[in-house]
Amino acid sequence: MSVPFSQIFGQKNAIDWLLRAYSTGRLPHGLIFAGPTGVGKATVAAAMGKLFLCHDPEGNKPCNKCESCQIFEAGNHPDFHVITRELIRYHDKTGKSKGIDLSIQVIRPELIEPAARKPNLNHGKVFVVEQAETMNPPAQNALLKTLEEPAALTLIILLTDQLGALLPTIRSRCQTVTFAALDVALVRDELHKRGIESALAEDASRLARGSLGVALNWLHDGVITWSRELIAQMDQILAGSPPDDLPGWLKRAADDYADKQLERDELASRDQLTREGMVLYFTLAADYLRDRLKSIESPDELENTCRLIDQLAQAESYLESNVNVALVLQNLAASMTPEAREISK
Repeated sequence: MSVPFSQIFGQKNAIDWLLRAYSTGRLPHGLIFAGPTGVGKATVAAAMGKLFLCHDPEGNKPCNKCESCQIFEAGNHPDFHVITRELIRYHDKTGKSKGIDLSIQVIRPELIEPAARKPNLNHGKVFVVEQAETMNPPAQNALLKTLEEPAALTLIILLTDQLGALLPTIRSRCQTVTFAALDVALVRDELHKRGIESALAEDASRLARGSLGVALNWLHDGVITWSRELIAQMDQILAGSPPDDLPGWLKRAADDYADKQLERDELASRDQLTREGMVLYFTLAADYLRDRLKSIESPDELENTCRLIDQLAQAESYLESNVNVALVLQNLAASMTPEAREISK
């Protein structure tokens, strides 16, 4: 099912531009929806897809009566294609690909080839590429011709939170539509409406930094609860009394994160998800410390906080370079002891 444009909040500028372009017949065939994760890019893409494919639109609204609208709401429209990295499993017969990059093995059969074929309902085709920034260079280059010479009534929407990761040649062939982070108070109020208790809604909206989708996912996955403990441990470290078993705590938090993701996708790589969980908690800790910098007056405390941020960034880079997880955690914990801090001065 899709959410009507009128019920999508916080993205009025993006929606107004899209509807204005659609109503004047100037909607580009290639669009980039650029903005933070979880602020409504995919929701707007689905609403745009339904309108674009509608056989009898009523101004800027789908009719909700035609065959296309009815099939769209059923969730199996044959001309609405959502492309994700995980689709590699259907195209890599060796079983070695983990879907870390969005490769040409996915882009070609899921977008390029069907874009050249006749629409199933003889009206149009819509392709939505999630996490488009993960397309590797061969995939992006292969997509160029389709963006240059699309078949009639074809709409391609690339969703990304890292516009700079798309090649200049891709960006030049598409119209970029910017999606803003939501106001933290707006996210908090929306969480309240959904029955989340006040303190938890406050923490979730703040940690998710204006992303309702991220806040909802983190609440469901227990990330907010773990983050509360993490913040307390950062405060302990800065006070000179690091927790007894930081590596063990981080491993438990990351394992719990991986478990939640595997509930959604049992074929995903546990090791990769565990690393993603650790990177997430390193990032949340660093974000908290950067916010704390604004109120620090003591030179020593400022130096210690900056050093801790650097140590978290180093640990993150080790994880992304596939260094052994246990070694990364042990090194991080050792670097946070008062003795290590004195040596580094």
